[in-house]
Amino acid sequence: MSNLTKSFNVKPRDFVGAGEASIKVQEVLKAVGFEEDLIRRTSVCAYEAEMNIVMYGGDGNISLNIDPEKITLNITDDGPGIENIEMSLVEGYTTSSAKYQEMGFGAGMGLPNIKNNSDSLEINSQKDKGTHLKIRFKVKG
Repeated sequence: MSNLTKSFNVKPRDFVGAGEASIKVQEVLKAVGFEEDLIRRTSVCAYEAEMNIVMYGGDGNISLNIDPEKITLNITDDGPGIENIEMSLVEGYTTSSAKYQEMGFGAGMGLPNIKNNSDSLEINSQKDKGTHLKIRFKVKG
């Protein structure tokens, strides 16, 4: 398998289009022929990251990079950044508005779900400069 890169834009507060980028990630992984569990874990992480961009970020992007040894999701947005990364990884901790919670989002499981479903997670975020997640999955050979 050769290297493959796909990129998908995500718009803030676009709840109508929310989930489209993660579905495209899933479609690419299926087309390449990855095993179901790896597709599921990667898709969960892509969706959680996409929803974080929609709810909290500014303009964002999901980049899918596939090589023979790993799948990498690079998630970027130019939003306000994550104030407390350590707390954001605690299940149930949320800074979500009541409005988003009434819509069924913002339960404080986004980053914990990403951490639990990936093989590695790096978070870089600065106040008013956005957030970058690097999420990796090992490809079994």
